[in-house]
Amino acid sequence: MKDYSTLKSLNLIYDTLNVMKNTDDIALVEIRPLNLHSLAETTAQAAEAFVAAGTAANTVRSYRSALAYWSAWLKLRYSRELGDGALPVAVAIQFVLDHLARPMDDGNWNHLLPEAVDQALVEAGAKSRPGPLAYSTVQHRLAVLGKWHRVKGWDSPTDAPALKTLLRSAQKAQVRQGVTVRKKTAMALEPLQAMLATCTDGLRGTRDRALLLLAWSGGGRRRSEVVGLQVGDVRRLDADTWVYSLGTTKTDTAGARREKPLRGPAAHALAAWLAAAPASTGPLFRRLYRGDKVSSHGIGGDQVARIVQRRAQLAGLEGDWAAHSLRSGFVTEAGRQGVPLGDVMAMTEHRSVATVMGYFQAGSLLGSTATQLLKSED
Repeated sequence: MKDYSTLKSLNLIYDTLNVMKNTDDIALVEIRPLNLHSLAETTAQAAEAFVAAGTAANTVRSYRSALAYWSAWLKLRYSRELGDGALPVAVAIQFVLDHLARPMDDGNWNHLLPEAVDQALVEAGAKSRPGPLAYSTVQHRLAVLGKWHRVKGWDSPTDAPALKTLLRSAQKAQVRQGVTVRKKTAMALEPLQAMLATCTDGLRGTRDRALLLLAWSGGGRRRSEVVGLQVGDVRRLDADTWVYSLGTTKTDTAGARREKPLRGPAAHALAAWLAAAPASTGPLFRRLYRGDKVSSHGIGGDQVARIVQRRAQLAGLEGDWAAHSLRSGFVTEAGRQGVPLGDVMAMTEHRSVATVMGYFQAGSLLGSTATQLLKSED
C-alpha cells in the first residue's frame, strides 16, 4: 500500500511537469507584458476598490475625511499633493508637532501649526475650528496615512521608531498635564431601566424599547450592527427566548452567521415591536413618521445615538450619552454581576482583551467589598 501511494504521488508530480512543459506551445498574444516588480495602474486601482468594498461604510467615511485633511494640510504646508509618492518620516513628525499641543515653561500650551495655515484649513472645511487636535484624532489620521501607504505599496512613515517614540512621549506629557480621553457614559443597569421607563409613547416607545434591549441585552451591539439587522435575522425559540444572527461586523468580516440569544424582557420587547409593526422582510428597526406610520426604510446609525440621547434626556439622566453607551454599559454591568470575562467577550465579540477590560474591571470593582471598607453608620 505504501509503495502504491508513493507511485501515485510520483505520477502526480510527473503529470504536473508535463502540463508545465505544455505551456511552451501557448501562442503569445499582442499585449504588453506586466512588470514583475510593480503593479499595473489598473491592478492597483482594482486592489484599492477591493479594500474599499471590504471596509465598513462608517470606516470608509472616516478614512475619506482623514485623507481629505492630509491632502489639504500637505498642500498648505508643503505645496505637495497627496499621492505623489511615499511621504518621508519628517513629514509625519511635523504633522504630530503641528497638531498636538504641548506644555510650555510658562504653563501655556502651544503647537507648531502657523495661524494662517490653521485658519485656511478651517475656511476650506477641513477643520471645524482652529487649534490643536485631540491625541486620538492625530493617532487616527496617522493610522489612515499608514494604511494609504500600504495600499499603494509604499513604505509608511508611520512605522518609523522615531515617530512611535514621539507619540508615546506626547501621550505621557498630555496625561501628566491632566489631559484625558473622554469616554461616553456607560449605560449600566439603573440608567437602562430609567430609559426603558420612558418608552411609553406609543409605537415609537415600543420600537425604542426593543432596540435598547436588543442592543444592550444582546451583547452590547454596535450601532452599525443594530441598523444592519434584518427581519429575517431574528427567530423565536419560545415565549421567553429569541435568537438573532450577526453576519459581517467590524471585527468579524468573514460573513459567517453567528447567533446570539435574547431572553426575558429583551425577547418580549422584540415580540411586541414585530407584532405592532409586522414585516416579513427588510430592516428590523424602521423609521417612524407622524401618526405612527412605519417606513420601509431602516434607521441610520446616527438615529441610534439620538434614541439613546432622547431617552436619557426624558429620564433626566446626566452624562455624555451615545450609541456606544449601550456597549460599554453591557460590559460594565456584566463585570458588576460577576459574569466571566470569556462569556462577556463571546457575546460582545471583542477581539482585544485590553479593549474590554477597562469597562469590565470598573464594573467588577463596583461590587467589590474593597470599595466599602468604611461603612456608613446609621
